[in-house]
Amino acid sequence: MNQHVVVIGGGENAEHDVSVASADGVVQALRNRGWAVDALTIGRDGIWRSESGPLGLGIADSVAAAAALMGRADAVFPVVHGELGEDGALTALCALAHVPVVGSGLRAGAIGMDKWATKLVAQAIGIRTAQGRLVSASDIGDEEFERPVVVKPVSAGSSFGVSLVQDAGDLRHALHTAAEFDRRILIEEVVHGREIDVAVLREADGTRWAAPPLEIRTSGLFDTETKYDGSAQFTVPAVLDAVEHAALVQAALAMFDALGCSGVARIDFFLTADGPVLNEVNTMPGMTAASQVPRMFAAAGVGYEELVERLVAGALAPTGRRIPVAGGAGI
Repeated sequence: MNQHVVVIGGGENAEHDVSVASADGVVQALRNRGWAVDALTIGRDGIWRSESGPLGLGIADSVAAAAALMGRADAVFPVVHGELGEDGALTALCALAHVPVVGSGLRAGAIGMDKWATKLVAQAIGIRTAQGRLVSASDIGDEEFERPVVVKPVSAGSSFGVSLVQDAGDLRHALHTAAEFDRRILIEEVVHGREIDVAVLREADGTRWAAPPLEIRTSGLFDTETKYDGSAQFTVPAVLDAVEHAALVQAALAMFDALGCSGVARIDFFLTADGPVLNEVNTMPGMTAASQVPRMFAAAGVGYEELVERLVAGALAPTGRRIPVAGGAGI
């Protein structure tokens, strides 16, 4: 195996370190499987770097050098979580260069990153979401609520800027905290239920399937600190009866299809007495060997290195996305 893959990590957002860890895992997995890999990291300053150092003196120069390298690759694996990565920005760059890319396309990435838009898609296909409303950072005022709420940036990951608000006096501070990450803020009513994640994979032949669901147990809000300090408990497979399992998998596949996802996506739910309630969708979830998605596929007998290789195979498959050409019909 001598095919060439460019793996991109880092990014200019709050998830930089998480993305670097994910990319490091992907690079090592591919090299262990015999792939030729170039590892690129987008610095917090926006400058792209190879393992040898910066690719240019400025941002534009480094992006141009990175694009040239990506153009010579068989596929690009962007493992950049959050803004200017998971939101479709890197996929768009690859699409313009006509380079196969691992994961979801521009549209799925952009919508999946936008929690408000994702809620609208879910509601349109009959999947329940928490009651919520949108607030602009420029309109933060004397917001009111009758029951506890969760405040979150519309487009941010790893729970950065997310707060559980139980006292009305704390709401303004929570809104300003969220506004540090996005000018659009979502206020949602608290949903009481078990936190269950479902990972969906689209294989090279176009089939997609869900790994055994994973349950998250914490003593409070599953916030940024809890996600990475080791205090959260993950149970995979989650203990579910047949009806609960079927409802979760059906909802996950429906969201995957409605957004037009490719590669792998993690769909997060609250499982209530009335069935699943969608929390959010991650089109480029954490990809270290210890992350939730690899844990779920490991429970299905698909190890970390095999999962990574399957994702690249999906990008290279002829059944993948095609770009219409002038004078002809898109296939």
